[in-house]
Amino acid sequence: MMNMMNMMKQAQNIQKKLMEAQNDLSNMSISGEAGNGSVSVTCDGKGIFKSIKLSAEAINPENPSAVSADDIEMLEDLIASAMKVATDKSKSELESKMKSVTGGVNIPGLTL
Repeated sequence: MMNMMNMMKQAQNIQKKLMEAQNDLSNMSISGEAGNGSVSVTCDGKGIFKSIKLSAEAINPENPSAVSADDIEMLEDLIASAMKVATDKSKSELESKMKSVTGGVNIPGLTL
């Protein structure tokens, strides 16, 4: 009986650590750049897209001064919206597959 209680306590500790790790990952900000910094993308520690920043050179390398700040912002917003839609669809698919595997049982630590 004591062995079972120790196992339950260990399981609770593992669950707590998993939840803390997921929280830490959600609060991270990880950036990647391409084109000598002309495109920068930020994700959280779970790989969820957060933002994109574009330079005028990324849009029109031959004449960056022809690109307005409004054009850059509009393009960033369009890309961010598309990324969010794709991320949401991907998350829904993952949740659906996980439910089919687990039989609908919520297993702590297996969520995104």
